[in-house]
Amino acid sequence: MSKLLELQHMFALSVSSLIREAHMKGFQVTLGETYRSPEEAQRCAENGTGIKDSLHTQRLAIDLNFFVDGRWITDTRELKAIGEWWKSLGPVYRWGGDFKTRPDGNHFSITPDGVRA
Repeated sequence: MSKLLELQHMFALSVSSLIREAHMKGFQVTLGETYRSPEEAQRCAENGTGIKDSLHTQRLAIDLNFFVDGRWITDTRELKAIGEWWKSLGPVYRWGGDFKTRPDGNHFSITPDGVRA
């Protein structure tokens, strides 16, 4: 089994746990973007809405939509508890709420090299 396949499998299992944990914390969750083509990643980088080497291109990142009582949560601070839970899973787990520029609280990923944002 390739290392990438192993990481993708671990990521998929972890995302299912993340959704369950978010549900237990009172969130309703819908799926956002998971896969992004390299061409789309390049366009996002050029537009300042993403990076060229996005982990979405490797299927190692997902954007989730969180709701409470039908209200879409867009404030990263409101997702801090779920972001901290995600990061507690291990050193390769990244939460977009920690991004230095443009924090992205609905972004969850794992990194092949273990580097955190």
